[in-house]
Amino acid sequence: MSGRARLAICAWVATLMASCAMLPLVSPATWIIQAAFMLAIQTGVGAATRRVPLARPLTVAAQALVTLLMLTLVFAHAQALAGFVPGPEAFQHFADLLREGSDDVSRYAIPAPLHDGIRLMLIGGVLVVGLAVDTLAVTFRSAAPAGLPLLALYSVAAGLSESGVSWLWFLLAAGGYLMLLLAEGRDRLAQWGRVFGGAPRTTPGSESSGPLAPVRTGRRIGAVAVAIALLPLPTISGGLLDAAGTGVGAGTGSGGTISAVNPLVSLRDSLNVDENRQVLSVDTSTTDLSDMYLRIVSLDDFDGTTWKPSQRHIEGVPNQFPTPTGLGADVKRSKILTKISAADWYAQDWLPMPYPPSHVSIDGSWRYEPVGMTVVGDHGQNTRGVTYTVTSLDVEPTAEQLASAPEPSSALRNQYTKVPKSLPAVVAETARKVTAGSTSHYEQAVKLQDYFAVTGGFQYDTQVDVGTGRDAIAKFLKDKQGFCVHFSFAMAAMARTLGIPARVAVGFAPGTPEADGTVSVGLKDAHAWPELYFEGVGWTRFEPTPNRGSVPAYTQSTVPGSDVPDPARPSASTSAEPSAAPSASESCTAQLRKLEGCASQAPAIAAGGDPRGPWWYVQIVALGLGALLLLTIPFSPMLWRTRMRSVRLGAHGRTESEAAVHTLAVWEELTDTAWDFGIPPDESLTPRKAAARMVRLGELDPAAAASVHRVADAVEQVLYAPRPQLASGLAQDVRRVAVGFQDTSGRSARLRALVAPRSTVRVVWALSAWWTSVTTRAAAFRLPPRKPSGQQG
Repeated sequence: MSGRARLAICAWVATLMASCAMLPLVSPATWIIQAAFMLAIQTGVGAATRRVPLARPLTVAAQALVTLLMLTLVFAHAQALAGFVPGPEAFQHFADLLREGSDDVSRYAIPAPLHDGIRLMLIGGVLVVGLAVDTLAVTFRSAAPAGLPLLALYSVAAGLSESGVSWLWFLLAAGGYLMLLLAEGRDRLAQWGRVFGGAPRTTPGSESSGPLAPVRTGRRIGAVAVAIALLPLPTISGGLLDAAGTGVGAGTGSGGTISAVNPLVSLRDSLNVDENRQVLSVDTSTTDLSDMYLRIVSLDDFDGTTWKPSQRHIEGVPNQFPTPTGLGADVKRSKILTKISAADWYAQDWLPMPYPPSHVSIDGSWRYEPVGMTVVGDHGQNTRGVTYTVTSLDVEPTAEQLASAPEPSSALRNQYTKVPKSLPAVVAETARKVTAGSTSHYEQAVKLQDYFAVTGGFQYDTQVDVGTGRDAIAKFLKDKQGFCVHFSFAMAAMARTLGIPARVAVGFAPGTPEADGTVSVGLKDAHAWPELYFEGVGWTRFEPTPNRGSVPAYTQSTVPGSDVPDPARPSASTSAEPSAAPSASESCTAQLRKLEGCASQAPAIAAGGDPRGPWWYVQIVALGLGALLLLTIPFSPMLWRTRMRSVRLGAHGRTESEAAVHTLAVWEELTDTAWDFGIPPDESLTPRKAAARMVRLGELDPAAAASVHRVADAVEQVLYAPRPQLASGLAQDVRRVAVGFQDTSGRSARLRALVAPRSTVRVVWALSAWWTSVTTRAAAFRLPPRKPSGQQG
């Protein structure tokens, strides 16, 4: 196999290794197989055209054309001529897919579903990067700058990652790049041999004296460099896919999936605003506004750190919603008709609705998720400026019905009582301690609610940092300060440890009544609350957060002296009379905050604290330093070469010996400059013959040729004359020669000489010589001295 073919294979492997960093972003990860196959075809086309041979631009054009035909065949065959020749309709389809993929990126959480738009972005991106790597490393023989597109591929995965980029993906990407560099270095050394390295670099009797010694040393250096780079590698957290909305699968309304997202980002952003802007205007037929919660989505997947929705199957919105799961016929209920108008700036993918809904009348493209009984926009549909009508049920269970509820089915219990092993033991211990003596799950639930809202000494504080990660709930139970998210997360987790099916709902607490009879729901009304399941009643709302929302009538406290708000009366935030006084968000002072009299503010994601704390800046700085470190890797040959040129062409020295050293350094810089432009040094030639060779092969103009000969004459004076006459202006001569090489070289040769200079192989040789000397001295130190024959011990 030729060296160029080996280099092409290495470029293919390096691109795939860097692409692996994107595997956690989508599910399933089968796209990597398709990308590998198409990338192999692209690489094979490049190898075939180079073997013909075609001109370099034609080789790149052939690979780009085949790439376009493959993408057309896979993603737009129905719109293409003969199934693979792209036309106007195919390009329009590509644009539509890319637009859909961009929308999916902004709405799905990791791992996002592998829709066609995202799949086109992934595979197309890998093929574009693969073409760039193959062009630079193989077609133009410049492996060093090929690290830039590989770095771009890894950086995209790092930026989109939700929980941080694993060191494994960095190791794969860096290993692929080093493999590419070593393959190119081995190919160059195999052609040049060792005649340019000066003195021998192996000891007598060593196993090799060929060009593989520097390659072996390069492998060692690369392994050490990757190991060192892994030590300060920053964790890149907070992915671009972690957005406020959700998305759904493609289709006409008969299938697809809705993937896990984190709606708490939207909740956090809403509560962070200074102005309590109106989000929804609600006109409802109920007279009890205290229970008018507008539910957006339920979070039922708990990993010990946060709650999020599970990936669900979705379908077309039915004309009549089915009866909610678990709701028995003997539970009192009544129908409520609610008309909701969303502000023209409020773009939410989910539809806020009273729970449980039984009918929705709305225009637009919407889908239905039956497990959570939620309605979600399809293909970019959102709530911006829409008006819709919801028929819902006002379910009024009694305490006796909840207390006598039988055990739910094993399937439901297994799904909604699951807690991870990483959950701190104090959570379950506190739950058992708080509910000690209870005779039913209902009594346990009421005691948990009272513990948070009344008896436990918890405070609703919008300024406290209660921590993040799997210990956040334990810290919240210890510090007893937090937001609505923390209260709902903690109660739902504790309920699950007691065997009570639980999940968390996100939406809006009851808003503020207006003079015209409508209810204004603002950004500050964003809220989260736990829902617990009781067989015969279904999913039931609880309110553990102090001073927020209203406590349901069926959970009235049985604790003597309890000051739980009267459930028959709206809470302060839902007064039955319109108020002319400024809202709490507008007049909240430090004294009011201490008295818990302010409207809610930003609950952090996953029971975390304020995300704008000092650690946010530390992470940004660390990320910037890490990116800067990664960017210096592909430019290290150019930086080393610039440094050496500055040292060699520096001050002349004042003594005769210093001037002689400077002359030899200038000559070495001249030969390395010629080497960078494709004229390797030949140490068997005298300086005069070497100068003539540079002038001939470099096709230098007379001025540059004269400069070369002046430097060669100065070197011969230093080497051979008894009393050398030291010349001046040699550094300027070398710079003039460098300009001459640039004038006679093509653009690719100039780029190669700048970014990936060939003379940097001297670093490998120098390190190889150093390592050989170190191992030789170590071996001599370990061996005992040999005694003359006949000498007694």
